[in-house]
Amino acid sequence: MVCYLGRTVSQLATIGNSTNIMWHGCPVDKVERQKLLKQKGCVIWITGLSGSGKSSVACALSQSLHCRGKLSYILDGDNVRHGLNRDLSFKAEDRAENIRRVGEVAKLFADAGLICIASLISPYRRDRDACRALLPEGSFIEVFMDVPLQVCEARDPKGLYKLARAGKIEGFTGIHDPYEPPLNCEIVLEHSEEVCASPRDMAEKVIHYLEENGYLQA
Repeated sequence: MVCYLGRTVSQLATIGNSTNIMWHGCPVDKVERQKLLKQKGCVIWITGLSGSGKSSVACALSQSLHCRGKLSYILDGDNVRHGLNRDLSFKAEDRAENIRRVGEVAKLFADAGLICIASLISPYRRDRDACRALLPEGSFIEVFMDVPLQVCEARDPKGLYKLARAGKIEGFTGIHDPYEPPLNCEIVLEHSEEVCASPRDMAEKVIHYLEENGYLQA
């Protein structure tokens, strides 16, 4: 049996369309990185309709963590389409691939010991659940922006609802395509016409969850 860099050929694997690959471990693992950062690596997945305030809460959360001396990074749905996912459209299959790629990158950030904040519409449960399945139990925290469609459409910060209503955008979530709210998410952030919590207040609710569950210490 052929030996390759201390490993046998039988250890080579086929993953997806990649052949003859093997996993290379390192003595510096996630536990060691978490000790260095004094926090637990995890993914905070913020999901909700366009205009629900996902990006605002993500930024407020990152700022609050930074003030506490905790390292985080935001994967924003629009931002990743400027680079990593610039080759993807908004067709159903490309939207699923968009979520898959972000899930894989978020997994790497969490493994590095960072608190990764993913902020995407991610309308389908199956896609969000697939991202959850990538991580160890307890490392995926789903945050649902429970904001009614009429509130999101009234805000329309990017003018997308107006374009969708005018027929200039097809397959827009909430207008043409469905949004499937989480069934068992860790955190629900409500914001209706009657209750108007600020992004900072919403972020503090997430911070409280992280503190209560030991994520802000190694």
